[in-house]
Amino acid sequence: MDRRKFCKSAGLSLAGGGSLMLNSCIPSEGKDSGISYSQLDDILSRPVLRKELFTVPVIIEQVALLRYGNSMLCRVVSSEGAEGISVSNDLYMTSLYPIFTQRIQPFFAGKDAVQLEEIIDDVYLSNYKLQGLALWLPLATAEMAVLDMLGKIAGKSMGELIGDIHHTRIPLYLANNNRGRSAEESVARIRESVGEWPFKALKFKVAGRMHEDEYPPGRSEKLIPLVRETFGDEMTLYTDANGGYSVDEAIKIGKLMEEYNYGYFEEPVPFDWYEGTKQVADALDMPVAGGEQEPGMFNFRWMIRNNALQVVQPDQFYFGGMIRSVKVARMADAAGIRCTPHMSGRGLGYLYMMHFVSVLPNAASFHEFKGFSQQFEMECPTSSLTIDPDGTIKVPTGPGLGVIIDPDYIKKHQIVKA
Repeated sequence: MDRRKFCKSAGLSLAGGGSLMLNSCIPSEGKDSGISYSQLDDILSRPVLRKELFTVPVIIEQVALLRYGNSMLCRVVSSEGAEGISVSNDLYMTSLYPIFTQRIQPFFAGKDAVQLEEIIDDVYLSNYKLQGLALWLPLATAEMAVLDMLGKIAGKSMGELIGDIHHTRIPLYLANNNRGRSAEESVARIRESVGEWPFKALKFKVAGRMHEDEYPPGRSEKLIPLVRETFGDEMTLYTDANGGYSVDEAIKIGKLMEEYNYGYFEEPVPFDWYEGTKQVADALDMPVAGGEQEPGMFNFRWMIRNNALQVVQPDQFYFGGMIRSVKVARMADAAGIRCTPHMSGRGLGYLYMMHFVSVLPNAASFHEFKGFSQQFEMECPTSSLTIDPDGTIKVPTGPGLGVIIDPDYIKKHQIVKA
């Protein structure tokens, strides 16, 4: 599955230009996506939230961060009593909550939730020096609670609030395997984690993390053919280097992956080394994936315009929410580039991933799965939230997030004071 087969032709004529010229004068040699910066700027200017679903303002009366141990929830309540809940990524929110309470929460109370995109812009403009996971994860936590509330008011799923539904079932790949083990032990652990799951795609780790030396030395060269031999030609295989290679090493490993018909190569060099990422992409026929760590909209814009990535992977928490992620996916779609989100493996990350993927016309073939949440009881009236024999999972169609979290569990949480 080389890149020419993987990526569809762009073939779009978008009207209008844009006043933004960021990155447009940066020289770019090698392959490009065939789309202009003005076309991408036009896409970025288009609203995401479907405001036409609401005929009257929805005034936010309260935004509260709730905590029980390491569990972090956000509750949003409207002046009419509508309520939305989000489950944050507790791995980071337990450290970042002061940013939520001091720098984000004050922007929401008293505002019209239908103007959510404008609220997000205001939060960013007042906190742009914090840009990165420290800002975007707390903001995403608030945004998703607002979307849950708006979905309940409109009787629409979270996906229906941000786009047209293209997928009602999500095909999954299993992301697994730690570093620091021999190729043989790694394969044994991968087989154990797959077990009886009906997955048709897998992703495993290669290289060292962020350019650390790989251990044991030479592991990737042994592991790449061994995984293919173990799981056969029918299994779609991806690798994730987490920025572990130099450009030359990444190209060498990428050529080996091409020899064994791998699907894509994720973060071959450090994620913020944009020139290096493009050099690897230009040298390979297979797709290069990335974006899990990316905080900047205009960095995505540059990588899409210059074809540094052939698969974009915004994380709905790390990148600041559903609305910002949709903008990245739209730019990618116009350039003939696929999108599959990185999935925050905490809380209900897999549910937010499913609603996001449901609206992607350019969704990749498979999407990340790291396991189901076991931290609380919940009900989902419209989906069993189990993986079916064909390796897919049904997207909830109920209002908002589409699940009902155990009220007794929510009551255990206390409001986090600013």
